[in-house]
Amino acid sequence: MAHPKMFDDDDPVLARVRRIALSFPDAADKVSHGQPAFFTTKVFAYYGGSQKLPAGGHVRHDASLLVLAPADERQALLQDPRFFTPMYLGPSGWVGLRLDDQTDWTEVRELIDASYRLTAGVRRVRRLDAGDA
Repeated sequence: MAHPKMFDDDDPVLARVRRIALSFPDAADKVSHGQPAFFTTKVFAYYGGSQKLPAGGHVRHDASLLVLAPADERQALLQDPRFFTPMYLGPSGWVGLRLDDQTDWTEVRELIDASYRLTAGVRRVRRLDAGDA
């Protein structure tokens, strides 16, 4: 059974995330597990995710960005209350950032950039560094 679609194509926050993510070399998007996913060979960002609650259950963060965080930055990011450990992907080093009216879009681009560099491969990262999009 396919996952239900869990986003609105007309979401302006998604549109902004999509513009940033698709500006990276060879980036494309697809729907994975009902959420927008941005990838080259591997996924480097998702829009929307869930967080497991300590008392049980979970909470959805529809307007959020999930990225693979560099190992040396992950714990520092999770100390910031805007960030969360996403269900399923958290144990693999992914973090979630809640997006709202106060979102720093430069920070979003930096997070996507770091995740892209961890997943895209050497040739694509060279193209990114050369300014090729």
